[in-house]
Amino acid sequence: MVTLSRIASPTVQFIDDYCQNYRHLFDDVRNYETFKLLHLGLLSELPRKSLPNIAKAVGLSNSQSLHHFLQHSTWEHPALSSARLQLILQLIGEQEIIVCIDETGELKKGKATDYVSKQYIGNLGKTARGIVSVNAYAVVGVITYPLLFKIFKPRGCLLAGDISKTKPQLAVEILQELKALGFKISLVLADSLYGESGDVIGTLEKLGLHFIVAIRSNHGVWVAPGQRVRYNSWKPYQQKLSHRQAESRFIA
Repeated sequence: MVTLSRIASPTVQFIDDYCQNYRHLFDDVRNYETFKLLHLGLLSELPRKSLPNIAKAVGLSNSQSLHHFLQHSTWEHPALSSARLQLILQLIGEQEIIVCIDETGELKKGKATDYVSKQYIGNLGKTARGIVSVNAYAVVGVITYPLLFKIFKPRGCLLAGDISKTKPQLAVEILQELKALGFKISLVLADSLYGESGDVIGTLEKLGLHFIVAIRSNHGVWVAPGQRVRYNSWKPYQQKLSHRQAESRFIA
């Protein structure tokens, strides 16, 4: 006797339509329903998107099913990530993308999460206990697509089988993977952490990618024949931040 899986409960039409692209990755319909509810919560107007807050926002009595989905479910992250990247490739077609490489971090308390350490968190502008990742985003027209991320693993937090890699080394891996996937990259943007890395610059040149990177004023570089250094004047602007007051910053 064959037992057919029941149809997943609906949420919001555009979320159901989008998540349908990943339905084949979930054997259990309950896991698929939780996958959709997480999307619903992440796209809500919650100021802080913790699992308990998301559970309350989407009508769950508690966050137990969300925790179970993330920790013990049978779905595989590499397959999910691959499906998402293939979907992005289908959407942008033959359009070229601008790739932005940057790192971001989140404050973390306790010791339950791997790779949490006291380290510099760039988006907070300070050293604090948290987790940091190196990220790549694609800009196509006025749309920004998240592409790949890799968790930075401090030496003191390595698990069995881990290999210590710097943030520039992680950025190199990301660039190589994006190129191998078939993304047509017109330009790569990065800050001085990557602009001053020989590994990153060497990889950009080897892959034949155009790039604009920042360097600090005390960092020396060799300028190729026919090239020159251009100094732009700095202009102030107000940077709006999600969880704190806007800051005065400068752009050239």
